[in-house]
Amino acid sequence: MVMGNMNNFLSFQIHGGADQGGGIIEGVTSLLAFFEELSTQGSGDIFSTLMPGISSMDNIHPLLVHFPIAFLSTFFVLDVVGTLAKKQNWRNVAGWLLYFGTIAAVFTVVAGFIAAGSVAHGEDVHEIMERHEHFGVSVLSLAVLLSAWRLKSSGIIQGGANSFFLILAALLCVLMMLGADLGGLMVYKYGVAVEAAQVPIADVHEHEHQHEHEHEHQH
Repeated sequence: MVMGNMNNFLSFQIHGGADQGGGIIEGVTSLLAFFEELSTQGSGDIFSTLMPGISSMDNIHPLLVHFPIAFLSTFFVLDVVGTLAKKQNWRNVAGWLLYFGTIAAVFTVVAGFIAAGSVAHGEDVHEIMERHEHFGVSVLSLAVLLSAWRLKSSGIIQGGANSFFLILAALLCVLMMLGADLGGLMVYKYGVAVEAAQVPIADVHEHEHQHEHEHEHQH
């Protein structure tokens, strides 16, 4: 019931109030009912209701992996732009992104090794998983190296040393991209740690017809 009220509210947000009968009033009513019923649940049930995705995960590696990707890729772009524009303050911000990305990479790699030992997978995936692990460890190693270099130089690296620094940072991003690609391959092609949802064909057709009706209504 709680998730039903939340789904009604989210449906209103996604599709707009015009096709939902009650419009914004119905959406707000569903949201208020959701919070009212949520207050009657225990702490464990509240978390699973608010975060159903995380609650259903066998491991948190897929959740953590987004943070080093975001931090480290943004670090590289900002550091390059800061170098070209000769903006040291931009590079100082890039340095902090590097440090945060390195810390996030530590937790991500550790969680990845734990996940590799806990999720079921066949021989066809094992080799891919090992390559994925190697990329992850390589990214972490480079991130630690670059962070230590940055800290030792007090954030100021110039000349040829800076060019080499940026080359290593570019290599880090390439390795991170290759590792992410293999992670996606394991999930989307081989379904590693994925519990497939069986959707009845009738429900698929009903969903398609609903979208067609909404599209016609908008025009």
